[in-house]
Amino acid sequence: MTDGLAAVTGLLVQDLPGRPDPALVRRALHEYELPPAARQLDRPAEVAAALRWLGKASRPLPSLAEASVVRPALDALGLRMDGRPAAASTARRRRSVFYNVLQYAVELELLDFNPVDKLRVRSTRRKVTVEIDRRVVVNVGQARDLLTAVTYVGRRGKDGRRGERLRAFDACLYFAALRPSEALGLRQRDCHLPDSGWGLLTVEKSRPAAGKRYTDSGEVHDERGLKHRGETEACEVPIPPELVTILREHIDRFGVGEDGRLFRSERGNVVAASTYSRVWEEARTLSLPPDRVVSPLAGRPYDLRHAGVSLWLNAGLPAPEVADRAGHSVDVLLKVYAKCLDGDRSRMNERIEAALSA
Repeated sequence: MTDGLAAVTGLLVQDLPGRPDPALVRRALHEYELPPAARQLDRPAEVAAALRWLGKASRPLPSLAEASVVRPALDALGLRMDGRPAAASTARRRRSVFYNVLQYAVELELLDFNPVDKLRVRSTRRKVTVEIDRRVVVNVGQARDLLTAVTYVGRRGKDGRRGERLRAFDACLYFAALRPSEALGLRQRDCHLPDSGWGLLTVEKSRPAAGKRYTDSGEVHDERGLKHRGETEACEVPIPPELVTILREHIDRFGVGEDGRLFRSERGNVVAASTYSRVWEEARTLSLPPDRVVSPLAGRPYDLRHAGVSLWLNAGLPAPEVADRAGHSVDVLLKVYAKCLDGDRSRMNERIEAALSA
């Protein structure tokens, strides 16, 4: 929402002298004016000057009822600051934020109608890609090799390499198909790890990275419920013995935090996305052959989740069961995650060839 508001507010201005650079205006809005927690921060001189100009140049609210004002702003939301087209999902999100702001003005009776409703929708809308690129999905052997490679990389600390602390984290993304934010919120009490056989994760919390200025706590990582579920609703995910063993080893070696969290930095903080992403990139370079390193295969740790869900679907699990474990509706699951594993196309081709030769 902040991004969408920052993008459109700087467009709804009059052409007054002293116009600051558009990038500075957007930064001033995005970092200082719009986030509630940032409004009391000391502002650099150039930021304060940009906001003063914006206050003078902002158009009166009634002018937003004019198509000549709203249309250029609506079109500009589909562009990046360099003038090139923005991603279709970005353009759609920003326009949605703008529409809802105008609708709120209507609810407050500050506008008689939402001007966007009177504009003719242009047919330049681009398709929003929702399917997972099959090229990012690793097979079982590749996943295991990558998890091993993680333990050999990363800066060395007092209790081993940084990657060694992250192997179990990455394993949760693959074997349990957790989102990174869900794995970061995993606590010891959420884990049933028997001496043998299958275990169970009861996932209750998520720790997405939002930035200090966007959380009520002032911490980088917010604490929330699970995505697509009620605030207190949990998700039970059975986990195979391989992951049970990995988690038991992790707890035995690194212990848990004061709040019971399994995965944390050496200082006890929530692991930053930049940290586990850097370690993952090093592991890819170490584990994959050169032609795979330059490919999209497992380009991000999140791609392990895609591989895990694809594995379940290809193993024949019913879609409703997979959707429940992954935290998705069935229609979204089949639209987004139903992809074959890397190298699985050859197996399918062999089946077709066998049928043609029968």
